[in-house]
Amino acid sequence: MPAIKDSHIVKIAVEYVDNTPQMYPQLIEFDQRQPLSAIIQNLCSSWGIPDAESYALQFDGINYVTEKNRNEVKNGTVLKLRFSPSKTTNDILEKLRSGTDDEKVAELKELQVLSADNTFALEFIKEQGLRLIIALIEDAECEERILNLALCSFVQLMEHGTISWDILEASFIMRNVAFINGSSKPEIIQSALSILENIVQSSNKYALVEKEITLETLLKLLRDATRTQVQQNAIALLNALFIKADDDKRRRLASTLGSKQYRSVINSVITPTMGAEMAHQLYVLQTLTLGLLEQRMKTAMDVQDQDAQEKIKELRRIAFEADGIEPMPDVTARRQHGSSYSSHYKKLGFKCDINPAQDFFETPPGTLALDCMIYFARNYTQSYTKVVHENSCRADEHECPFGRTSIELVKVLCDIFRIGESPSEQGQEFYPMFFTHDHPFEEFFCICIVVLNKTWKDMRATTEDFVKVFSVVREQIVRSIVGRPASLEDFKAKIHTFTYNTITTLRQQERTSREECESTASAIVSLKKKITPEIRALIKEQRLGYLIVGTRFCKYSGGKRERDKYWYVRLSPNHKVIHYGDCDEKTVPTLEELSNKLPVIDIRQMLVGKECPHMKEMRSKKASTPLGFSLVPESSEQPTLDFIAPDEATFNYWTDGINALLGQPMTSKQQEEDFETLLSMEIKLRLLDTEGVDISKDPPAIPPEPENYDFCFDS
Repeated sequence: MPAIKDSHIVKIAVEYVDNTPQMYPQLIEFDQRQPLSAIIQNLCSSWGIPDAESYALQFDGINYVTEKNRNEVKNGTVLKLRFSPSKTTNDILEKLRSGTDDEKVAELKELQVLSADNTFALEFIKEQGLRLIIALIEDAECEERILNLALCSFVQLMEHGTISWDILEASFIMRNVAFINGSSKPEIIQSALSILENIVQSSNKYALVEKEITLETLLKLLRDATRTQVQQNAIALLNALFIKADDDKRRRLASTLGSKQYRSVINSVITPTMGAEMAHQLYVLQTLTLGLLEQRMKTAMDVQDQDAQEKIKELRRIAFEADGIEPMPDVTARRQHGSSYSSHYKKLGFKCDINPAQDFFETPPGTLALDCMIYFARNYTQSYTKVVHENSCRADEHECPFGRTSIELVKVLCDIFRIGESPSEQGQEFYPMFFTHDHPFEEFFCICIVVLNKTWKDMRATTEDFVKVFSVVREQIVRSIVGRPASLEDFKAKIHTFTYNTITTLRQQERTSREECESTASAIVSLKKKITPEIRALIKEQRLGYLIVGTRFCKYSGGKRERDKYWYVRLSPNHKVIHYGDCDEKTVPTLEELSNKLPVIDIRQMLVGKECPHMKEMRSKKASTPLGFSLVPESSEQPTLDFIAPDEATFNYWTDGINALLGQPMTSKQQEEDFETLLSMEIKLRLLDTEGVDISKDPPAIPPEPENYDFCFDS
């Protein structure tokens, strides 16, 4: 009878960190119930190493094995025996205090690697190591190579979030400011920018950074930097300063960034090969600058606002007076012209021609719509008057009301570009064209209002078709911004290719490609039932294939995304083990490079959305969409494996795949859409040979039995 397997014991290998020839690796049985100190004592005794208290086990050269994470030790794991965090910390601190420059460099290199481990970082900080690093950075006589490594180590230690950024003194902040304002090496500037960004975001001393770091300095770094990381960190610091600034400072920052010389600097960093983090920082910058429109968008017009009233009058003057100058009539003249003005406002397309200000009461778009309309009238006068007068000459039922359509268009644009929403943690959808003009939103409106007028004509629309027209216009805009046009001119050229006829054709093609087989014939229903299991199996195969290829996920800590830190997860080809581990932004690790494993058989259940433990940390923040899911192991001692998907498609594929592995139904909306699409296509393919044949709704009736069966023929 075979021996019963003990689930608490795993077979692993242990190497001595120095790879001394006499220290042969040991194959041992790692008992999860046995204290780590006892396991280490046994290993040291086997190797003849005294003072076992000075040693610890390590996973991969970085992370130490602790009582909290020991459940991650699985069959086949290779661990290393090395000095403990306490011993290593004391050795590093001793060399940093009294060693030579070369010894300090060697220790700082080791510190930079070990600081990524939370256990070591806590020990190093407890022994006042962080204060020593700060002293090294503040030392004006510090050698550059030591300074660079000290800065990198400081950033790594602070990223664990165990120490508040408020502990930093003004002298330390000014030292980092000096690195940026001076002519330091790019590596030093990169770390200093990261430190100052964190101070702005997380410290009460951000005002000092705001005072000392000017916009000109950051833009000079963007222009002159040879390292992408420096440019990326410069934009991140700029975004942090933007977020902390009040409304007046934000507007001044946006105004400066909108000037031509600064726009060209921003555009210089936009390249096809830029990384995901750079794209995210540009997305944040775009969201923040466009967010300045929120105040006007949410402000209803005040009938006592003289400036707004003058803008409405100017719209009328530009449209209906050739010279654009309106004489100041006396009271009698005003009464005589009252009806004339009312007719003009009606031709301008306002709902309330007696008092057009009432059209701007709705928020959004509020007074932002009036700002866009007056910008169009002032800067594109010829196009403005053409739009207004063309509609004045049409029959009433086909008139495109400029006022009403402009207000609705601004509302649509605010929705498309999410004006007023906070930047998401993983957003990367920025548009280079918004960095090419000092008034990008207003320019975008001017292009779209002309297209809207043309679409209205092409559709021969009436006011009853208002909603239909805007569904087409919205689609024209959305399709045109796909691919991120480099400039407003590129967008203009692209949107003109999406005419009403083109959109109609595209809609018809898409409708045909995804339309369901609406036939209710019993034969078709039976066919659907027959091929449904095949379609389900095909979708399951695709989902599992997606998991085998794997996905790169962002790392989160304390509910906040960690910059430039990723981990990769993939399923083994035999569908039995989930492999995961750290990775960088570009490379795709192999199964062998992913050191951590979670057997599928050890997964008890999957939690989704708000049920996940790590999503509780996100609730206090403005999380965009609940794309989190967690895998709960059978063992309650083992931590959950927590994910936050970069987008909804990845979330659907992974949750479907995990459900398939666990033998549960795939429940995502994407799965249902894929099923309906594939089922419809398969039905159509199988019915190709029946084209032109009328398939009756009900099967034909069975004919009555013959009077006799004498028709049988025997040869």
